[in-house]
This record gives sequence, C-alpha cells and structure tokens, in this order.
Amino acid sequence: MNENNIIRCLIVDDEPPAREILRRYILEVPGLQLMGECSNAVQAFTFLQTTHIDLVFLDIRMPQLNGNDFIKAFKNPPKIIFTTAYAEYALEGYELDVVDYLLKPFPFERFLKSVSKVFEFLNVKDITTVVASEEKKTEPFVYFRSDRKMVKALLDDILYIESMKDYVKVITTNAVIITKQSISSVYEMLPEKDFIRVHRSYIVAVKNIKSYTYELIETGTAQIPIGKLYRNEVMKRVE
Repeated sequence: MNENNIIRCLIVDDEPPAREILRRYILEVPGLQLMGECSNAVQAFTFLQTTHIDLVFLDIRMPQLNGNDFIKAFKNPPKIIFTTAYAEYALEGYELDVVDYLLKPFPFERFLKSVSKVFEFLNVKDITTVVASEEKKTEPFVYFRSDRKMVKALLDDILYIESMKDYVKVITTNAVIITKQSISSVYEMLPEKDFIRVHRSYIVAVKNIKSYTYELIETGTAQIPIGKLYRNEVMKRVE
C-alpha cells in the first residue's frame, strides 16, 4: 500500500458489464483507487509484474486461466475478493485465503462490506472510519443493465419488481427499468430485510407497502397478487 493509505485496485473479469459495475462501485468508496482493468487472468498476471496492486477483484470462471489457478501462480498475491456468478467455485477460493466472495449480481451495500474487510486486514484504521461513515450516509443502490447502459436505482425508490419471462421490470417512484435478468437473480442481490418475494412473478419493497389483504398488496398505484406458495411468509413479514 502507498504512503497515502490508498488501496490500489485491479479488476479482472472477462465480462464488460461486470467490470463496469465494479468500476462504478470503486469510485463510490473513499480510499480505493482503480489502477487498471483486465479481461483475463493472463493479462492480469502481466499487469501485476509492473504495477503494485493491493486488492484484486477477481472473477473465477474465465478463459485460459481461472481465478483459483491465477492465485496459485503467485507466492505472495495481493488481497483477493472473488466476484463470480458460480457459487460452486467458492470453497477452493476460501482455502486459498481470499478476503471475501461476492456472488453476482451484488448490491453496493454488499460490496462495501467486502471492502471494509480489506481495510481491516491492511490495518488502515483512518480509512476504515471513513468507509464506516460513508456506509451510514450513502443511500443504498443497485445497478441494472438496461438499453446498453448501467442504470442506478436507489433501493429506497423501488416499489416492486415484476417478472416478464426473460426480463424483469423494476418499478421505482420515478422510473421503470427493464433489464434482461431472472427475478430470482434480482431477489438475491436485494437486502432480504427490505424486500420480499410475494409471488413467482413479483418482489415488493416492504417499506413501500401501503396496504394488504390475504390476496393482494398495494404499493404505489399497483395491486400485487400474493401467490399461495408465498402467502404464509408474506403474512409473517407484514403483520
């Protein structure tokens, strides 16, 4: 780490949208400095020969050389945070002493928790304090890929999410975002305490529920059906 207590970061991921999300998240956090981006592990290996890096955000499943084998190539690798869509690859990574494992897609709030662990490992107490205060004042948000760009949605603004086969529609207080993603994957990236799956086709923000019956939830101007399989859990959360 450099004398200014800045954690120098590298993104290694073969998917451009994933790199773009990480880039935006890194820019939100004081004390993190993005030094470069690589689309594969071989390119990253070369990059690390000439540039000092404290933290690597590393995808596991990549062409040529996967993330686990990449770490094994170093005697003293930088701190590693895995970012991947494949949970089954996590175990070996933990055996390699990685800092954390982020399952895609992940919200900014979860990203911040991982980064805080790095600050602790590197004993950057002053930076840790800054991040803790940022976590309190930053409005939690997620990014959705829509119309060839990443669209930011504040969690407090989301009313509900509706599945449309291969797409989901995210309805907020001021916009509608359509993204090619399954409703299950969206549900995984949202804080469990703030959102509830009420139907196989709907997720609702708990704080924005205006009223409910045994069969319907009203949020904003919409009435959302409660599925039979979800009814008991929904009633526990809203009653």
